[in-house]
Amino acid sequence: MNKLLQIFKRPDLRNKVLFILAILVVFRLISNIPIPAVDSSQLREFFAQNQFFGLISTFTGGSLAALSIGMLGLGPYITGSIIMQLLTMIFPSLEQMYKYEGEAGRMKFNQYSRLLTVPLAALQGYGFLVLLSRQGVIGSLSLLEWVSAISVIIAGSVFLMWLGELITEKNLGNGVSILILAGIVAGFPSALRQTIFTYDPTQLFTYVGFVVIALVVIVGVIYVSEAQRNIPINYARRIRGMRVYGGVSTYLPMRVNNAGVIPIIFALSILLFPGMIANFLSVSGNAFIAKSAAFVSGFLQSNAWYSTFYFLLVVLFTYFYTAVTFDPKSISDNIQKQGGYIPGIRPGPMTAQFLLFLLNRITLVGALFLGVIAVLPNVVQSFTGVTAFTVGGTSILIVVSVALEIMKQVDAQLSMYEY
Repeated sequence: MNKLLQIFKRPDLRNKVLFILAILVVFRLISNIPIPAVDSSQLREFFAQNQFFGLISTFTGGSLAALSIGMLGLGPYITGSIIMQLLTMIFPSLEQMYKYEGEAGRMKFNQYSRLLTVPLAALQGYGFLVLLSRQGVIGSLSLLEWVSAISVIIAGSVFLMWLGELITEKNLGNGVSILILAGIVAGFPSALRQTIFTYDPTQLFTYVGFVVIALVVIVGVIYVSEAQRNIPINYARRIRGMRVYGGVSTYLPMRVNNAGVIPIIFALSILLFPGMIANFLSVSGNAFIAKSAAFVSGFLQSNAWYSTFYFLLVVLFTYFYTAVTFDPKSISDNIQKQGGYIPGIRPGPMTAQFLLFLLNRITLVGALFLGVIAVLPNVVQSFTGVTAFTVGGTSILIVVSVALEIMKQVDAQLSMYEY
């Protein structure tokens, strides 16, 4: 409460908060403006029967289920960012731009991600509209209506991307994460209302179990998000004239979950593609293609296989994103240039090798934790049969992690004002 009062006492900080709140209001308005030619009753039935698309809709704040102009949310932008990150491992020039050209290189790299958002939004929007038209959710569209609908979907995705970047510029959290957080929180009242109306007294212990699991997840997320391994670093003394520099000891923090909620978001974005493509190709005239598409669609509908694939993707993206953001060789070089060393480890390549060894072991714990949290709701649903909180674990993980990030940004802003 004291921090909240301090925020509103600082005019600059107060204006930032009010600006972000205004952006979130615009985001919710965009999420409720539907595209034309939609049969709302069949649309609700489709999302009630399809668990995967219901999951994706949750992270768009219900925009997908309402077929609004922001139906794809930030999915195309996130997918574009994933593709650009993967390309850094293939093209050295992109890696050089992203890692070693400073702020100008990262701005140029991000511009490529924004440009890639447009064709990805067109592809995802077209695939999803074709899927819904074959399900009878939307009526037959003329060529002009197709072009109009896809253009509106592209514009909505680009507009949401712009809103996210406006939030990021205020240095009170990552804009993409905050918009996803707003989408998840917006779905809580309807989920709670559904739970109350469908309450079954015979399943009281099941609901209590969900509450206990939610509390355990919250505590676990906070603990793992804040956990870190402190690596001691000593600096040699240097004498210049009559002054002595260095000779101090500090530590290098290595976080257990260095990737935050990004692996979860990346995994969901990747999982969206196979389902859309499979549904699109399931009516192909080629028997082999149709059979393969039906197999992929059935694979995604299987709770066990879907959870396994989801878990593996989260673990993989945790390692991938950590490798992108934490470069042991670069950190080792910086420590050596500043006259520092890790006790018992030679500076240079040996230090980089030691940091890589620790990073792989620590990241394994964070990756397994994120994977378990991601598939926990599906596992609980398999044993209990209750679907009211199908996305509870992932939602709680994102909400808590983003809230912690926002709190740290606010503390940093308040500390800056104090200094």
